[in-house]
Amino acid sequence: MLLASASATSSISLIVWIVVLFVFMYFFMIRPQQKETKKKNEMMSSMAVGDTVLTTSGFYGVIIDIADDTVIVEFGSNKNCRIPMQISAIAEIEKPDDATK
Repeated sequence: MLLASASATSSISLIVWIVVLFVFMYFFMIRPQQKETKKKNEMMSSMAVGDTVLTTSGFYGVIIDIADDTVIVEFGSNKNCRIPMQISAIAEIEKPDDATK
């Protein structure tokens, strides 16, 4: 009888620790990643022609045209430097009205 009680207690203890582990993983790994993905999707959906962008490679440019999954970005003061790139290559977006504030 005592052995069965100890076994049941250790099983419950194991289940509690597994639940605690999953809750920890959710709040410190999964939930922040979901927030970051949501923030990035909102940023990409608000993208418009004329916005200043920072690419993942560290270059600043201005969006000239937006297609389905690509954008054409103009870099520097040379108006002939227009490069098509994937939307996923954009790290940050700055609206023109943000620059004046």
